[in-house]
Amino acid sequence: MCQHHSLLASQNTSRDESKRTITSSASLNTDKWYQKIMKMREPIDTPSKTQSKLLSDLDSVYELQIHKVKPENMLEYLKQFEKFASLMNEKKTGAELLASFTVLIGDQDEAVHLWKYKGGYTSYSKALMIYRTDEDIVAYRSERNAMLRERYNQILLRFGFWEFNKNREPGNLYELRSYELKSGSMIEWGNHWARGLKYRQQNGEAVCGFFSHIGDLNMCHHLWSYKSLQSRKETRDLAWQLPGWDENVRYTVPLIRSLKSRILIPTPYSPLQ
Repeated sequence: MCQHHSLLASQNTSRDESKRTITSSASLNTDKWYQKIMKMREPIDTPSKTQSKLLSDLDSVYELQIHKVKPENMLEYLKQFEKFASLMNEKKTGAELLASFTVLIGDQDEAVHLWKYKGGYTSYSKALMIYRTDEDIVAYRSERNAMLRERYNQILLRFGFWEFNKNREPGNLYELRSYELKSGSMIEWGNHWARGLKYRQQNGEAVCGFFSHIGDLNMCHHLWSYKSLQSRKETRDLAWQLPGWDENVRYTVPLIRSLKSRILIPTPYSPLQ
């Protein structure tokens, strides 16, 4: 019996030591993984804030509007939208039209508009109230809706590391690249692009970057400017010759669920030309 108990005790001790070894090993692996993640996130001050506060400030919010227009109504729609943009200014809504485009390559007969609301959601709520109740704007909306097949919007925040670069000469094409990311990967995306953006600023093509705050979530949008489609090709080819750009691509591509690219041309009244 004593030998039997002794053998059991020895086996139990061995199991306990094995458990401790496994636990210790797992703990070390976890620590290494955590340290890698934290090292990767060095541009962010602390992981104890919300994603929005880590990636942006809430001083301004942005609205991306996409209007799918009936083909036969596009010219009239653009005329009416110009009047609407002026009306939003006259009514002192606080909404600022940053850019207005039509789609050249992508889903045809689409108009894309980008608005800014300085002062965040307080400013946006004020503009929305006027938009929904002012008689002149309500009349415009009724006429506009009859010209549309579909409409869609998102509320966005600007990436804190990517200033809106609107100082450029007229005569540009624009590309709006819209990414749907895997859930929980937006901070990682922001960290990589905070480093990677420098490889795409050689010719001033980087306009701005945003991520969704209300609407379809896990979305981010990068807006680029080019003189032509050939210029776009040459600029993108040049980035691959710069040490570090391939690394940015390697780490960000696995974060993407889907990607959509639109080539845009500014409307005549777009502030961004």
